[in-house]
Amino acid sequence: MQKRSFLSVVAGLTVAALIPLAAVAQTAGKDFAPVNPPQPTENPAKIEVIEFFSYGCIHCYTFHPVVKKWAAKLPADVDFKRMPVSFNRTPWFNLSRLFYALEAIGELNRLDEMAFSAIHDKNVKLYDDATIKAWVAQNGVDGQKFAAAYDSFGVQSKAKRADQLAAAYKVPGTPAIFVDGRYMVLNEGINSYEEILTRTDKVIGKARAEKKK
Repeated sequence: MQKRSFLSVVAGLTVAALIPLAAVAQTAGKDFAPVNPPQPTENPAKIEVIEFFSYGCIHCYTFHPVVKKWAAKLPADVDFKRMPVSFNRTPWFNLSRLFYALEAIGELNRLDEMAFSAIHDKNVKLYDDATIKAWVAQNGVDGQKFAAAYDSFGVQSKAKRADQLAAAYKVPGTPAIFVDGRYMVLNEGINSYEEILTRTDKVIGKARAEKKK
């Protein structure tokens, strides 16, 4: 399970807020909290938006089609990235390796949603190496090609780097959205996944205005 839920209220679930309103002032208390210390982004010319997630997180599964549709319409000055996180759990670390291995061999777009569905709809335990490799092969991927990527130093390094970034950002749970290395989008008082993305749009606008200054 994810460390904490992303939404305050969604699908009838009430969850704890990720951060108290008193911790940040004015509009920051509603829409975002500052990242302290701010984190560097890959391209300072772009507004970087990161979604920290895991295939093992049910909220990430239900959020995925909403954020995917939203991300497809982002303006050219926004760079959207997905970052799998494990919270130091071996099963989730293996899921991060699955993500990066599929990306490396060009199969991520085809099998991305299928990986979510396998875990949460079909109860496939995609948590150990053998099960992951067998599932990928069953879905039309060259098993040796995938295994080489999954076991590679590059993929393992990316998965470890994602966890290091999650620690640096102090990610409290999944899914979580951060904007331009400086702001965490908050979840208090929302009733749908669409609302969190409306807040994200506002924070992107704030980051854009600050870059222009």
